[in-house]
Amino acid sequence: MASSDNERAGAEIVQGKEACERFSEELLKELEFPSGVQPSGELIECGRVRATGFVWWKCKAAYEHFNVATNTKAGYTAETTAYVEKGRMKKMTGVKTRQLMVWVPIVEMYIEGNKITFKTPMGVGKSFPLISFMNEEEKRFISNKMVQQSN
Repeated sequence: MASSDNERAGAEIVQGKEACERFSEELLKELEFPSGVQPSGELIECGRVRATGFVWWKCKAAYEHFNVATNTKAGYTAETTAYVEKGRMKKMTGVKTRQLMVWVPIVEMYIEGNKITFKTPMGVGKSFPLISFMNEEEKRFISNKMVQQSN
């Protein structure tokens, strides 16, 4: 479901693959999400309305992504939207996961401690270790942080 013009009023909009990748990386860091929760596909436009927390990502086409660490497949429509705040994305559209033989929409994800939870419209959620969605740089950062805390 595409977002309305009203939701985008006052938005910061970036276009082009490189600009959208930077936008996504910076947004996920600010929200304290690991980079692997929002695979980028072939991004063509991204935007954010800071006043409301509304964000969107537009890709050339819908795509699927398989996460080896969680053994799950996610599907993304050509436009993904959400309302974001630190550690939480809610009212998500355009994201689904394959459970058994059925595609199930994801409408919310949030971080609690070292876990990330994904929720369906029925309120059913599934949690995974946060590290399952981190890239190598993020894993090294966490590892170094833990070493420093133990000293």
